[in-house]
Amino acid sequence: MSVDGWNTVLVLGGIRSGKSEFAESLVTDAPVVRYIATAPEGDPEDTEWATRLAAHRARRPGSWTTEETTEDPRRLADVLESAEPNEMLLVDDLGGWVTVLLDPDHQPADDVATIAELAEAIRTCAARVVLVSPEVGLSLVPTTPLGRAFTDALGAANRAVADACDAVVLVVAGQPVWLKSVAGATESPAPATVTAPTTAASAAVVASLADSEPTPEVQLPDVLTHTPPATPTAEPGNTWAAPTMALPMVATGLVIQPGMELPMPDEYAGPQAVDRLATLDVPGAGLGVLDRVVGFAAATQGTSTPAAWGSVRVLLLHGDHAGGAAAGTVAGESARRAAQARAGQGALARLAAESGASLQVVDTPASAPIEDQPALAPEQVESALRYGWRLAEQAADAGVQLLVLGACGAGTEAAAAAVLAATAGAEPPAVLGRVITDSGEIDDAAWMIRCAAVRDALHRTRRSARGAKDILAELGGGDVAVATGVLLGATARRVPVLLDGPVGLAAGMVSRDLAGQARHWCLLADHGGHPAVRLAADVLGLTPLLDLRLDLGEGANALVALPLLRSVLALSAALPVHPSLGGTDDTDPAADEPASTDPSYVDPSYADPDLTEPDSTEPDFAEPEPAGPGPASTGADEQPASGWRAG
Repeated sequence: MSVDGWNTVLVLGGIRSGKSEFAESLVTDAPVVRYIATAPEGDPEDTEWATRLAAHRARRPGSWTTEETTEDPRRLADVLESAEPNEMLLVDDLGGWVTVLLDPDHQPADDVATIAELAEAIRTCAARVVLVSPEVGLSLVPTTPLGRAFTDALGAANRAVADACDAVVLVVAGQPVWLKSVAGATESPAPATVTAPTTAASAAVVASLADSEPTPEVQLPDVLTHTPPATPTAEPGNTWAAPTMALPMVATGLVIQPGMELPMPDEYAGPQAVDRLATLDVPGAGLGVLDRVVGFAAATQGTSTPAAWGSVRVLLLHGDHAGGAAAGTVAGESARRAAQARAGQGALARLAAESGASLQVVDTPASAPIEDQPALAPEQVESALRYGWRLAEQAADAGVQLLVLGACGAGTEAAAAAVLAATAGAEPPAVLGRVITDSGEIDDAAWMIRCAAVRDALHRTRRSARGAKDILAELGGGDVAVATGVLLGATARRVPVLLDGPVGLAAGMVSRDLAGQARHWCLLADHGGHPAVRLAADVLGLTPLLDLRLDLGEGANALVALPLLRSVLALSAALPVHPSLGGTDDTDPAADEPASTDPSYVDPSYADPDLTEPDSTEPDFAEPEPAGPGPASTGADEQPASGWRAG
């Protein structure tokens, strides 16, 4: 049984069962983690206990903060009550907390009342909380009064906390088994472990996703691309896009759930490719910061000599957000942009044609006003995620080697700001860009309306769960949900994604809770000067390659940089190793030597200027033949550009 949507979860397990490691895995990708340590230091001469505590401390990332409640067990409830919505708390563990609670130094104490206070604090906590506790109810009844008091108190605490938590999981021999699901959540069959295995033997499971349809409640438009073959064949040079793993499936299709194990790029190919650049016959200092492009392409292609991306597809997600999020936007403007792209006109379509990339316009579900109600219903989120995954699947089956993710829609920036506020603790005014009117003027009144809409949405959802699907339903909306599905599907098929704009970065933030591997398949060409993009890129560890500060619309900025990125990859693959490092010199020294030692030999290429009649009518070089019409001269004003494909 799998479970999603939890805000508080209790992780139970026996001694050395792996409960702490499992609990830590639930919070690995959280941007802000507070570790609440409850265990006392113990006897200084007990080296074995000190070793256990040291092992726990060594596993914690340096970005985590640690607090201790050993001095006062009642302080744990205060910490939970004062936690902020953007925080993630990990309490390890309740066994140590009960030990301190029963310590004579804290007596007389009302154990029942203190446990009740803790349970109530968990119910009202605004942050996400993971609590770890030993399960001692399966052991024999202790023979000592102190042992019985401990097991009785811990059993009562476990029952009260389990009742207060959204979800409960029991870890046995390292294998988690979910005992309690979130109220109203959908339970579905899943593997015995929470994460799906990453074996290469079950590729056919993923290949079947292309035929899955959205749920009947939300009919998303069909993907207007070719129909994938029944058995996809990996083309030469594109083997990295083949399915590689088994994923949880039910009768209705793919189960997208937190903790999915998707592939990672090749950890060795990237560094090897960058090291190889230092050996190439380059006259200057090298590629500069663009060596990261080579490392990224090498890791995602699984080779130290990556090829330039040949087949590129642009996915333009079109979906509007109602309410204050769209303040300052001209009604119907996003629909006009989408229609313009479908017709092969406008900046995005023309840049796609110049780059030889196909363009697919994707209509996503419209989003309700987030200040008043959830942007999407839960079933719409599930459908949008699967739809985005299917878009990536079909691109991979078509041999696409790089996806460019863009969006056009009213209110997208405000929705992205709300997602960042919920996932990274950002302040909405700090990540909301200025509103520019069609006449180029700054509309501060519209900007304030957007800020107020995001503020009200965060206040409305202050006690809501902060799971990935919860954020998409409450704040993100249709375009962010479909974009998240695209990132997950592309990761599963090993297809890299070039991000551009707030929607793609917001999807990257959400995808961390579903599959942390997705961000490693993303590349950011330029932040465009947008504050939300810059913050999300920093959190995701995506360093922009360029600082052009273009503002041509989502997707167009990436296409401007694409020829440069392709040139870098082509150059790195074609240049030979420098002769001083063992490479071969293309020049032939024998060409400078006479062809024969016979004094009567005359080089046929030699002509005596005194014996040659000068011809003043012919130049001493040949004019190159004019090239055929390129992509820029295809008559785009009269007909759609040839390099796009309507979606």
